[in-house]
Amino acid sequence: MLRFSTAGESHGESLVALVSGLPAGVPVDQTFLDHELWRRQQGYGRGGRMRIEKDTAHILSGVRHGKTIGSPIAMTLANRDWKNWEEILPVESGDPEKHKAVASPRPGHADLAGALKYNFPDARYILERASARESAARVACGAIAKMLLRSLGIEVASHVTCVGTAELSREVTFAEIAALAQREEVLLACVDPESEARMKAEVDIALRTGDTIGGVFEVVVHSLPPGVGTHVNWDERLDGLLAQAVMSLQAVKAVELGRGVTAARTAGSKVHDAIAYEGTGEGFTKFSREANNAGGLEGGISNGEDLVVRGYLKPISTLRRPLASVSFETREVTKAAYERSDVCVVPAAGVAAEAMVALTVARCVIEKFGGDSLHELERNYKGYCEQIKSF
Repeated sequence: MLRFSTAGESHGESLVALVSGLPAGVPVDQTFLDHELWRRQQGYGRGGRMRIEKDTAHILSGVRHGKTIGSPIAMTLANRDWKNWEEILPVESGDPEKHKAVASPRPGHADLAGALKYNFPDARYILERASARESAARVACGAIAKMLLRSLGIEVASHVTCVGTAELSREVTFAEIAALAQREEVLLACVDPESEARMKAEVDIALRTGDTIGGVFEVVVHSLPPGVGTHVNWDERLDGLLAQAVMSLQAVKAVELGRGVTAARTAGSKVHDAIAYEGTGEGFTKFSREANNAGGLEGGISNGEDLVVRGYLKPISTLRRPLASVSFETREVTKAAYERSDVCVVPAAGVAAEAMVALTVARCVIEKFGGDSLHELERNYKGYCEQIKSF
């Protein structure tokens, strides 16, 4: 089974990423890996931390001569900001006078719940791990998963469909979405310039008023064959696995598969994707759909259409004009703590969600097709694709 884990804190020395279960022989492109990390740092509305960090993944194990060797892949991502925190957050006991407490919890953050859970007198250690800085390690793991999927012709990309009240105003193609990853300037990762300008205006308002703003990102998996995932057990359904994976990202409060939200208030005759049989042999099967309202998933199984997952991101909880809170020490009313933060992170969250979706799909692909080497996996995959094409 493909598994991954991360370690590290926001202002610690480094982040650590560990991926295991990949077959041997998967090409690993360091430039692509670092570009994925760069993408996560971009976007209009990012804060000062992104001017400090220049993320790159240092691979320690599991890759030799540019290919995976079947053993666990370990990576580190150095935190450049560590030099400013080395005496504040030392591993050893250090000087307690230099500790920088988070003295009042921020509404919407893990601060209060975490401090209560772990019996901490302030929220510093909660902030350090709950921070979305951790998602950089996920992106590194996801980049490795993408390399496996690309070897099979499967692509994963994301774009932003909404920031505040500004929404994407037209339908887009996968080619347009995939092209965003090559932009030199990301802004808000929207394929439509007019819609992106309206999104930028929403961020500007939040910036001027000391507020933050959320939005919606969409992740699309292209060229995934039907039959990945299963309906037979609740915890093996691909839709459930994807929902959990994307929901686990910091600040994501809802996940939508296909047109799930609007489908809930629409007649079935308008929602379900009518099936036809074209007999042309194009694509994975000769069956076709009039639309993709299901988002490429039916019964927890991929159906051959583009797999579409949306994440609904709440506004960041650290405000330059803090909300009311309570002092941990005195229990008196005060303002919530403020740490250097972003105004809008929707494009970055989309990149992190790409990683989570890629890891989830790659896990299911490996489970279905098996193989200790990429050569074996490719052989099994091609054989299955021939099977469904001749169905």
